[in-house]
Amino acid sequence: MRALVYGLAVTGVSTVRALQRRGYEVVAGDDVVTDERRETATDLGIELLDSPDDATLAELMATCQLVSPAPGIPETHRVIAAAAAAGVEVVSEIELAYRWEQQRPGGPRPMLAITGTDGKTTTTLMTVEMLRAAGLSTIDAGNTDTPLVDAIEPDADGHEHDAFVIECTSFRLAWTPSFRPDAGVWLNLAPDHLNWHASMESYGDAKARIWVNQRPDDVSIAFTGAPDVMSRLDRAPGRHLTFGAGGDYHLDGTTLTGPGGPIADTTNMRRALPHDVTNALAAAALVLESGLADTTAIESALATFVGPPHRLEHIGTWHDVAWFNDSKATTPHAAAVAIRAFENIVLIAGGKDKFVDLAEMAVDADRVNAVIAIGETRNSVASAFAAVAAKGGTVETTEFLTEAVERAAELATAGDTLLLSPGCASLDQYRSFEARGDHFRTLAHARHNEGDI
Repeated sequence: MRALVYGLAVTGVSTVRALQRRGYEVVAGDDVVTDERRETATDLGIELLDSPDDATLAELMATCQLVSPAPGIPETHRVIAAAAAAGVEVVSEIELAYRWEQQRPGGPRPMLAITGTDGKTTTTLMTVEMLRAAGLSTIDAGNTDTPLVDAIEPDADGHEHDAFVIECTSFRLAWTPSFRPDAGVWLNLAPDHLNWHASMESYGDAKARIWVNQRPDDVSIAFTGAPDVMSRLDRAPGRHLTFGAGGDYHLDGTTLTGPGGPIADTTNMRRALPHDVTNALAAAALVLESGLADTTAIESALATFVGPPHRLEHIGTWHDVAWFNDSKATTPHAAAVAIRAFENIVLIAGGKDKFVDLAEMAVDADRVNAVIAIGETRNSVASAFAAVAAKGGTVETTEFLTEAVERAAELATAGDTLLLSPGCASLDQYRSFEARGDHFRTLAHARHNEGDI
């Protein structure tokens, strides 16, 4: 058996090794072949093709039984077209891992899956903590530091996990002809990644694959506040559950509540902003409906859970101005969620253009006193927040984050929230949203240390 792995970064390397462990001959391709990737290919003992042309791809397809594209390879890429023309199956790393897990001698272990435009990582980590509080060995896999093809393997000491919590991007779900989680939650759907998908419909179709292979006794969980997701739930073959206002899992006063009654009190959570509560409901539904944890474990996990950095991360309060790093908000929908959590906001937003409508991030512009728009999309962001200027607020543009932080700090007064929630990708100026958030945090603390705020 021969396989083509296209894209030799973290996921691609793990996929190569996983295929080799199972006896595949592997060849790799990449559109960006660096010296590091050449060295990696040499270490793996594989051939690495540098931006193969259409003729080379056609020849390759004649010798390969499957193609596994890295998450960064869009569905419009010519390697996907070449595979389709040759009738060669295209599968993601979570599809491969799922297939191999079904063949496990002791039987497959439970898989819980989370998808959505925003909130995937936090909900995934919450779910992991709930399972661990229930005494299970588990890991967050997929769109994390650990590809699922690695997570299903025993560690160096022979230890194996009891269950998996899989963060599923549309990139991975697009190529999953058989992947089937025991319970799958779809958090939300908003325009994103339209530079990867051919259309918004294609994006939604990829997300919907979290449910399409489920059996009647599996669990499909949807957010009541997402009409497009709810309409897809109607077609899901699994058992239907909902979370959010009016859902099977909902907030009753301050209590997370499910079909079986009270689950946990939000007053005991480390942080209980509206989206924290929504994520907690989703995670609780996953672990309870799959039978992997009880309310005691959920309550224990939520009492100690601290969200990952760059997701409404409180980095300090100085002179009664609270500073929040929400660099992970790379979509207008995510920025809108952050804005909805506060009043009297001085907002820093903008970044790389992903060709989506930015108007959604300004739906609650009445909460915003000032906007400093940055990056490639700064003019579009300023236009989206015209209502702030119309009510007498400040809307300004500047290219770089450094200048934006200086100006935002000048504008913020006691009781305000100074919020970095870009609503756009970071790649116009930074290598990642983490790098952007780290820079923001550094700038904030530098001002504090200098006594400027």
